[in-house]
Amino acid sequence: MAHSPSGSRAAAPSTGDEALADAGADDVGDSKLSALLFDVSQQVQSGLQNMLKMSSEIERCDGEIEAEVERAREAVAEKGRALDDDRERIQKAALAALDILSGGRGTI
Repeated sequence: MAHSPSGSRAAAPSTGDEALADAGADDVGDSKLSALLFDVSQQVQSGLQNMLKMSSEIERCDGEIEAEVERAREAVAEKGRALDDDRERIQKAALAALDILSGGRGTI
């Protein structure tokens, strides 16, 4: 068999030596293709493992970020309560001062 430019095989008269040479060339081509496929599959597997590691790292960081956001929310809520308490005390003090200044007619 002879190879055509398109890569297909055309029947051609051959001697036994040419047939063995073609078979050997096929084995080398198959071997190179197998090695290439193996290399590509190793690279894909390595890429997938790296993606899995990154995904795990992202999930870990996501959990840490969520915990930090929750701590920040709690701190803001606590500061809000403290500000409300301060405002209430200041309002009472202001009303008491107004009452004193107005002659003490009102009650607190």
